[in-house]
Amino acid sequence: MTSGLIELAGIERVFRLGDSEVHALRRLDLQIASGEYVSVMGPSGSGKSTLLNLLGLLDRPDAGTYRLAGRDVTTLSADEQARLRSERIGFVFQSFHLVPRLTAAENIALPMVLAGIAPSRRAERIASALRDYGLENRADHRPDQLSGGQRQRVAIARATIMQPAVILADEPTGNLDRATGEEVVRLLETLNERGVTLIVVTHDAGLGARAQRQLLMEDGLLQHDRRRGSETPGPCVAPT
Repeated sequence: MTSGLIELAGIERVFRLGDSEVHALRRLDLQIASGEYVSVMGPSGSGKSTLLNLLGLLDRPDAGTYRLAGRDVTTLSADEQARLRSERIGFVFQSFHLVPRLTAAENIALPMVLAGIAPSRRAERIASALRDYGLENRADHRPDQLSGGQRQRVAIARATIMQPAVILADEPTGNLDRATGEEVVRLLETLNERGVTLIVVTHDAGLGARAQRQLLMEDGLLQHDRRRGSETPGPCVAPT
């Protein structure tokens, strides 16, 4: 770890369903340093996905502040958040979220196209990504012509093509068999070893235990914050 990357202070997120309110996140304080490998676990409805969406600038808190690399991102406009998300954050999803009509190479290129990077610069980076992820002979294949593992490799290549500071992975092995899932996890861990901050949301206790740091969410609260090899919980928000 080198320096602070993510700082959440007093984060609240409330969803209104009819006349009722659901407190998805309650007074959440959290700091994640650059280069950390963190898993986020907890039962369904515990706030894991809400936390991931907030970290990825796909949602805004109702209260509190979120600082990313020292910058308060809660006050940014939607366009400013989208630009920062493109430059700093990569996403890997359980369902891959590839564009069906695009080839593997075109899916990988998509973030660069949206960022306005020139075609000549894109070509070199796409070729490198295809080579790095063992997809050179699948460049012209659409998602429905790829295996689950190949689709997730395309998704990881797309997530990293802009060289983000942080990767957010939401159940990245959920649709994969065990052997393929292990391969995908190793790819993500290799990126972390190169300095990318890795945050993984998972129901899989085995996958969660691989992280250097494990966060346990329950009812919108951070119940435990443990580092691997330590029996002493780190600081967390106490429930009311």
